[in-house]
Amino acid sequence: MSMFDALIIEFDKALRTVFCRAETVRVVPGAELPEADLSDAEKARAGALMRINHVGEICAQALYQGQAAVCKDARIRMALIHAADEETEHLAWTERRIGELGARKSWLNPVWYVGAFSFGAIAGKLGDGWNLGFLAETERQVEAHLERHLDALPEADARSQAIVQQMKVDEAAHAEMAVGLGAKELPAAVKTAMRMAAKVMTTTAYRL
Repeated sequence: MSMFDALIIEFDKALRTVFCRAETVRVVPGAELPEADLSDAEKARAGALMRINHVGEICAQALYQGQAAVCKDARIRMALIHAADEETEHLAWTERRIGELGARKSWLNPVWYVGAFSFGAIAGKLGDGWNLGFLAETERQVEAHLERHLDALPEADARSQAIVQQMKVDEAAHAEMAVGLGAKELPAAVKTAMRMAAKVMTTTAYRL
């Protein structure tokens, strides 16, 4: 495959992730639960939190695609693609829940995608061990972030909580996968920088 063909494929993936409605083959967690009688303020808070989670899934898609695009090891590349498929389902779940809450997706989704894809490609170029280490640490931080959202969501909003809980389980499995494939432990300074970048993203996505 030529470099031009590869660029076209990645551009198509980006357009589908950011602008097309995601599909899921798994049952949406909490779909069988009744819709809670939330106040306007509770709906707004839940919608903003699910918007952040949706942005996180946009970034996860981009991150995995960036890493897979430069990965030379076929086994690791397939693992990354499989994880990206699960993240596509998370994308569908959060998008659906945002609509149910009467909220909107982030206006900055194209920006988030480009930034995360770039980070993924850079991590991939550092070698498989560091690539997987970056993936594992990202998933650990996302898992912790989702745990905080379980506490922040309205108590009555069981449908949003069910989605976030299943996402948390899946992210933990992705981190374990990366460790099993040979992830290296990242330096403390890198982990701190990742947390700071995530804080900027979540704070901005809450409103935009």
